[in-house]
Amino acid sequence: MVAAAMGAQVTVVERAGLGGAAVLTDVVPSKTLIATAESMNRSIDSAELGVSFNANDGDLKTALRADLKLVNARVKLLAREQSTDIRRGLEALGVRIVIGSGRLLDRRTIEVDRGETKEIIKADAVLLSVGAHPRELATARPDGERILNWTQIYDLDELPEELIVVGSGVTGAEFASAFNGLGSKVTLISSREQVLPGEDSDAAAVLEDVFARRGLTVLSRSRAEAVERTADGVIVTLGDGSRITGTHCLVCVGSIPNTTGIGLEAAGVELTRSGHIKVDGVSRTSAPNVYAAGDCTGVLALASVAAMQGRIAVAHLQGDAVRPLKLTQVSSNIFTSPEIASVGVSEAELASGRYQGDVVKLSLQTNARAKMRNVNDGFVKIIARKGSGTVIGGVVVGAGACELIFPIALAVAQKLHVDDVANTFTVYPSLSGSIAEAARRLHVHM
Repeated sequence: MVAAAMGAQVTVVERAGLGGAAVLTDVVPSKTLIATAESMNRSIDSAELGVSFNANDGDLKTALRADLKLVNARVKLLAREQSTDIRRGLEALGVRIVIGSGRLLDRRTIEVDRGETKEIIKADAVLLSVGAHPRELATARPDGERILNWTQIYDLDELPEELIVVGSGVTGAEFASAFNGLGSKVTLISSREQVLPGEDSDAAAVLEDVFARRGLTVLSRSRAEAVERTADGVIVTLGDGSRITGTHCLVCVGSIPNTTGIGLEAAGVELTRSGHIKVDGVSRTSAPNVYAAGDCTGVLALASVAAMQGRIAVAHLQGDAVRPLKLTQVSSNIFTSPEIASVGVSEAELASGRYQGDVVKLSLQTNARAKMRNVNDGFVKIIARKGSGTVIGGVVVGAGACELIFPIALAVAQKLHVDDVANTFTVYPSLSGSIAEAARRLHVHM
């Protein structure tokens, strides 16, 4: 869309549907599913706000029920609608769309297999955004019925009674949280000491506390060696030889870039050891006129990063002003319940000595708006550079963290001082008030 708006003649080659995995099988579907789980969690917690649903047994958790067939129908509908909206937007800008599988013959020529016919497309520049697919274990092959990857979970018509989730990274944690909220009995298998390895440890601790309170079991320091299907469920064998049973198993053990069989060698595009496309700060590959963006580059598996990489690539190839991608300015969100959002420098990087900074963490339990909304879990954390007081990082844990991280991300990107944040008016009462308060506590008297 950016290239077309700048006057380029653009052709998009796509084999599945416009929007790619983010729209069709990943971000849009999973967050739509999570929205339903959030609605159920809010309903269950609403009793403390004085709301009654007149449940016969007095237990809202058992009274509420998710119809997974209807939920997944809505998930797929929204994904299709979003894909259609993207296609219409592209066509309105004059972009030519070719449905088929593309393969580079050289760095300026693409062959598109359209089924019964093939088409050759010549290009001055090529942008590869071919994405990735779920990694599978040789001992846990998905069958789409009992053993599933995250693209197959939306084909279920009935809620899993006992769901075992293998992998406690972002994807595994999000689905474990969602299906726990929908009413499944969930067991999360984590090979690490704590869920969400690599994320803020305080945030992971809050999430684990919430999981325990909501009846979600986390098996830490456990590794799934094999998953086998039984007559009415699954058996997961762990590294220590123990076995756990469930009705379904969701395997979330990472992804593999879709970089094989698309002619990268013929075009002179180099790959990393992991099979990702090597790119520099402006999305260039080793081939002069070939760029790449998204999960296939292995930079950060975020839709926002993919979009930014693409915009940077287009600006560079068009000769427009461009700033290289800065990962320290990337904000991200984990859509568990509660949500976890972060941006910039982490507290772990302070501990390693890579950065010097001061940290203030403020619990949302002290926030008036949080109390009104019965939000009991979460915090705001701001990291400022030692000496200068410039905001260099932050973490938000709680409902709506994906929205609350934006002012901190803005402060990081624009190199604002903590006093700039502290002295900006916030609404009272509001959750964002805790961001300003945390910044005030980082003020240094001169």
